[in-house]
Amino acid sequence: MIRTLKAFDLKGKNILIRVDFNVPMDGETVTNNFRIKAAIPTINTCLEGGAAVVLMSHLGRPNGEIDPELSLMPVGEELAGLMEMPIKFSQDCVSNDAIDTSLSLKSGEIHLLENLRFHPGEKKNDLTFSSRLARHGQIYINDAFGTSHRAHASNVGVASHFKHAGIGWLMDKEINFLDRFMQKPHHPLTLILGGAKIGSKLGLIHRFMDKADNIIIGGGMALTFLKARGKEVGISLVDDTMVSTAKNILNLARTSQVKLYLPDDVICGKSLSDSEPKGPFKINDIPKDLMGLDIGPATVSKFNDIISQSKTVVWNGPMGVFEMKGYSRGTRDLGIHLANCVENGQKVIVGGGDTSAATEKYGLSQLMTHVSTGGGSSLELLSGNQLPALRALEV
Repeated sequence: MIRTLKAFDLKGKNILIRVDFNVPMDGETVTNNFRIKAAIPTINTCLEGGAAVVLMSHLGRPNGEIDPELSLMPVGEELAGLMEMPIKFSQDCVSNDAIDTSLSLKSGEIHLLENLRFHPGEKKNDLTFSSRLARHGQIYINDAFGTSHRAHASNVGVASHFKHAGIGWLMDKEINFLDRFMQKPHHPLTLILGGAKIGSKLGLIHRFMDKADNIIIGGGMALTFLKARGKEVGISLVDDTMVSTAKNILNLARTSQVKLYLPDDVICGKSLSDSEPKGPFKINDIPKDLMGLDIGPATVSKFNDIISQSKTVVWNGPMGVFEMKGYSRGTRDLGIHLANCVENGQKVIVGGGDTSAATEKYGLSQLMTHVSTGGGSSLELLSGNQLPALRALEV
């Protein structure tokens, strides 16, 4: 059993909350505050319950060293604006000054700690580091679903120092929705996979082989599958170490009831930075000096037809290099179609990471059935694996 906020008497307590404020930044400006907004219900419950709140998070990959460009101070300013209240900020997460600030908090106040990953002890799940973090509060709440697949000090090690520990509303929502969905999905069920990496999605593919009616593969990983089928892929970024694995998956799909679909055409460029898209090219006609960077219009049409016949769709991974205008159409058009499907009563679950960023970019997040805040965590949960951060909170 894992406890939620409602299990605790919050009045007069310091609540140490692990949040996921790993948000995209442009200099000192937060360019997407989706994850910050998602943490506010848990923060508000604590404040309304008469508690003070201490927030801790990571930002980026500073590799255990202080990097001013990855400071959480701008994130604190964004949160202050959303909450319409001042936020105390400490320039270290485990210094004596930071701990003293937490211990002197009054009910209704918020204290944000500096980037956890400025310390190597965070990723190492160091006992001394986690014990220092624990001094900030009397109750520990993990509301960072996006980091729950990692065993770090702030979401695993720290929990062992608390008698009273549990999860926040965001974590509760994510777990219950994804778990409930996997128990009784409505069919036809379609899994859409994209992005570049096959390895991180192998567990998902194998689990859905027995559950899904259709598996659609686009994005960079589709080029590896096309090469496995013996197709010409030009200079596309193919994961040669996964070609044999892709062949095995294709063979497995032929002997199972699931139907597996790959692109029929692609939009190409000379490089990842080529701002002038070429094509579309049919799969057999990709020029040897070009790389596939987005799915083509015929593929979008084919994929959308399959989606239209589905009752439930799980989408994890963009269809192309959507960050660049010339290669964004496949992801955008697929997302728009999925949003229209929700309006028609179908269920669409978006699996975090780049996919969430894409739906946010095109103003589609609020139109989906559920948009996860965690890419890796949602992958692990949907693949049937237990999350280390949740295991640490079981009582």
